[in-house]
Amino acid sequence: MSNYKIGFIGGGNMASSLMGGLLADGELASHIWVSDTNEACLENLARRFNINICQDNKELVSAVDMVVFAVKPQVMQEVASELKEVIHEHKPLVISIAAGIRESNLSAWLGDDVAIVRTMPNTPALVQSAATVLYANKQVNSAQRDQAESIMRAVGVTVWVEDENLMDAVTALSGSGPAYLFLVMEMMEHAGQKLGLPQEVARLLTVQTAFGAAKMALESSESVDTLRKYVTSPGGTTEQALNVFQQSEIQQIFDDALGAAHERSIELAEQLSTKQQGEK
Repeated sequence: MSNYKIGFIGGGNMASSLMGGLLADGELASHIWVSDTNEACLENLARRFNINICQDNKELVSAVDMVVFAVKPQVMQEVASELKEVIHEHKPLVISIAAGIRESNLSAWLGDDVAIVRTMPNTPALVQSAATVLYANKQVNSAQRDQAESIMRAVGVTVWVEDENLMDAVTALSGSGPAYLFLVMEMMEHAGQKLGLPQEVARLLTVQTAFGAAKMALESSESVDTLRKYVTSPGGTTEQALNVFQQSEIQQIFDDALGAAHERSIELAEQLSTKQQGEK
């Protein structure tokens, strides 16, 4: 439980997951605020979490110590620009979870002297199992870094980067990563059915195997390379399957796929930045 108050601008799925995680960690509901233009969304959040709600973003900023921008990237400039004056007056820590919005854009809209933390959580935040990367500008002090991390840690693990350009690599790896793993699971399930397993059995075995392997990797001090070798007996079935993967140059496929995602992340961020600069 903390003494600071947290406000969420936008009450969508990611924001509600963070609220739920914070409350599960012992945060007081009275310390959490949310604003949204959707009245039904606010009423639902109030029923679920018993938190403070409002439809005035300026009212929210005036009441809290940290503001989490959880709006769509396309409306971030409009929302942030309208709050520039009140943010300068109350000086909250600003945390962004909007994909593709660079710190330089936020600083341009809010002011160069605002403490900003840019974050990139992935969709497993919806089940409190996210991997979140954070980047802080030079105005963020050590206490604020701890505060930002405590919020994002409520839905999973956190990692800091000191170079914001790495956020595009983060997008390619962990941001898009759940989709890659879902694809692998989808293909395993399909292959299991081709071998004669009923669909429900193939799905259960696939999902539990993926969960178990990830849990082993998280809880082990060994590298995933070492863990793979542990379950690969010479001349056995696993080795035979892995040989097929390697003959298909699966590492090159992953390199190319993540490389394409990385380049697209850069392109989208530049397009968004150029579009919003042109709308000034």
